Amino acid sequence: MNLTTTYLGLKLKSPLMPGASPLTENLDSIRQLEDAGAGAIVMSSLFAEQIERSEAAFARHVSRWNENFAEATTIFPQQDDYSVAPAEYLDRIAHIKAATKLPVIASLNGSHPGNWVSHARLIADAGADALELNTYFLATLRSVSGPEIEERVIEIARAVRGAVKIPVTVKLSPFYSSVAHLVGRLEDEGIDGVVLFNRFFQPEIDVDTLEVNPKLDLSTREDLRLRLRWLGLLRDQVKLSLGCSGGVHASTDVVRALLAGADGVQVVSSLLGHGAAQLGGLLTGLKHWMEQNEYSSVDQMRGALSVRNCPDAEAYERGNYLRTLQLWRP
Repeated sequence: MNLTTTYLGLKLKSPLMPGASPLTENLDSIRQLEDAGAGAIVMSSLFAEQIERSEAAFARHVSRWNENFAEATTIFPQQDDYSVAPAEYLDRIAHIKAATKLPVIASLNGSHPGNWVSHARLIADAGADALELNTYFLATLRSVSGPEIEERVIEIARAVRGAVKIPVTVKLSPFYSSVAHLVGRLEDEGIDGVVLFNRFFQPEIDVDTLEVNPKLDLSTREDLRLRLRWLGLLRDQVKLSLGCSGGVHASTDVVRALLAGADGVQVVSSLLGHGAAQLGGLLTGLKHWMEQNEYSSVDQMRGALSVRNCPDAEAYERGNYLRTLQLWRP
């Protein structure tokens, strides 16, 4: 039974990667994840605003909200609310590399091109095996067009790609007018992979305190369906690595992601709920399914139900829309 996979050009012992969470910030839990069979780990993001440390950047993204109307004061973090400083982040990469054999995928979170991109070189020098570029921003102003947002993603990706030689993947949101076109442009820029998808956490309005508060909800298995759709649609259109992130809670979810076309599968919520040992259970379930269905390797599974190989290809597209609506009967 061959569980190895190639993700971002890295040979991994399994397709399961613990995604960014407290579990990938602690050496003890990282060792447990390694023992459980993790193929790599993804570190939490280092934010561009932390790196730039400029008065203008913080005024634009953080400090300007401090004296704003009361209902908005809790939306954005204060400067010292970030979990780790840039220098500590580099040290953490080195410590993880020294303590384990796991490939380490560092993460940068930036919403605009800037001086922070140069920090990507320091991350590579610290020993990171790859870099995940987290593009977490929405077009919230009517003056900003969809093409402008996509162009900003390309500009950021191009700048980071030009700064480092290690593999780079871009974590996207699903909120683009043409996801496939954007992924194709990223591939043309030399980006090594994309991760589908980022989750935008929605605020909660407290009607008692009249405050807008951040709300963290873990993913559910329903979240996986959107990922499966785009994995299946993209697998035969691009050659870069495809990562699945969001909604993976059971071994059958891992199977689904691989059949759709994922090269690597990130897991977070399931591990936070059940601990590092849960990853071993997911791998055991994956092996059992492969044996039952006579698959000898992950490579053999990958994309077996992509849009090109799916017996009902319309299930990925709008042609299935009307038929799906007819499935509901009161």
